[in-house]
Amino acid sequence: MSGTHSREQLEQLIREGAIDTVLMVFPDLQGRLVGKRTTGRFFLQSVADAGTENCDYLIACDIDNNPVPGYRFTSYEQGYGDMLATADWNTVRVLPWVEKTAMIMCDLVDVNTHELIDVAPRSVLQHQVDAAAAMGFLPMVASEIEFFLFKDTYDEAAEKGYRNLQPHSPWVQDYHILQTTKDEYVLGAIRRNLEAAGVPVEFSKGEAGKGQHEINLDYTTAVEMADRNSIYKLAAKEIAHFAGRSISFMAKPDFADTGSSCHIHSSLWSLDGTTAMFDGHADGHHGAYGMSETFQHYLAGLIATAQEFSLLWAPTINSYKRFQPGSWAPTGIGWGVDNRTLGFRKVGHGKGTRVECRIPGADANSYFAFAGTLAGGLYGIKNKLELGAPFAGNGYEAPEIPRIPWNIVDAINAWERSDIAREAFGDDVHHHILTMAKAEWQAFNQSVTDWELRRYWERI
Repeated sequence: MSGTHSREQLEQLIREGAIDTVLMVFPDLQGRLVGKRTTGRFFLQSVADAGTENCDYLIACDIDNNPVPGYRFTSYEQGYGDMLATADWNTVRVLPWVEKTAMIMCDLVDVNTHELIDVAPRSVLQHQVDAAAAMGFLPMVASEIEFFLFKDTYDEAAEKGYRNLQPHSPWVQDYHILQTTKDEYVLGAIRRNLEAAGVPVEFSKGEAGKGQHEINLDYTTAVEMADRNSIYKLAAKEIAHFAGRSISFMAKPDFADTGSSCHIHSSLWSLDGTTAMFDGHADGHHGAYGMSETFQHYLAGLIATAQEFSLLWAPTINSYKRFQPGSWAPTGIGWGVDNRTLGFRKVGHGKGTRVECRIPGADANSYFAFAGTLAGGLYGIKNKLELGAPFAGNGYEAPEIPRIPWNIVDAINAWERSDIAREAFGDDVHHHILTMAKAEWQAFNQSVTDWELRRYWERI
């Protein structure tokens, strides 16, 4: 029972008793998988065809599941009704780390019209994939998501107030084999279980922080890649929990340590998936770098929209703590050829030619982050934007390139003013993401931080 399964195979596993629980899940605004567990019997009887009904506040609330006022999509005034989660039968997986359990990714649709709910994260990304298809392109995506592994359990971390936690390594373990061997009882279990669940893994490695790791998944189509990322983050946390450990995907859990990224690699292919549209050595000003004109316009669009779309890559208060000079997280919106100090890096050769966006953190919602990447790139192609010269040198010290917003307020303002975002995503999605970001900022302002107590309590 490994890899993905057809509907018929799942139904047979249920009838045989190998599966007795089916998770019908979808991503919320934070990218977390939410939904319902149904018994195998009831799944066959009522759910497989009909789907499950879920309260629509699940895509209109904050990380604490508090309903947030101001959304057009739903509210107390509208009664917080239901939405329907319908199975995407291409996503059936058996989860080997949870006994007798299968998972299906779902699309959210209106209970009456059965039309996709546009503001649902999976729909937001699908619409950008459809926009690319209308232009003759099939987007392919991969991402590198980092995390910190701690010796504390989740309950112990909560009891400590998430302070003075013990990283799984006492020193930076970047590429280090000895330390990652010590971590292998957790990391190996994550890799093997993901592979068995139809989430192909390329490799894992130690990263540039104490107890920090990165797991890389095979590249694939955009929605499938976002699904895999969501499953990976859930699996990593659950497997760590079963091992008496904890994992955090915070962008910056400790200001004194490096942050955790979600580098996004993207490229465009022909609709049949046979021709790489970014590979080219004779086209345009940058053909010498193996970049087709399509690639050049795409990258120019990413650069042109990066400030306005930053909320899609950096959605939390904590996201912006990651953007520090010399931190491996970029601060400048420029591009270079294999230059890790910049927001965008041209990497690969031949069919593997692609752009790496180094701006997103591990806390990004993959569906929104990928949607922003595609929307920016397609904007550049539509408008035939010219790509400037690559930057050589230290991007942290380059005064001539624009900067990533340094806090969520600047990012909110850039998104709110963005006509490009409204055009690319539609007014409803634009408003939904704006409301989400403003709620994050408001929640922070309705708290007193440890920093304030240490600074002011006695001395002010």
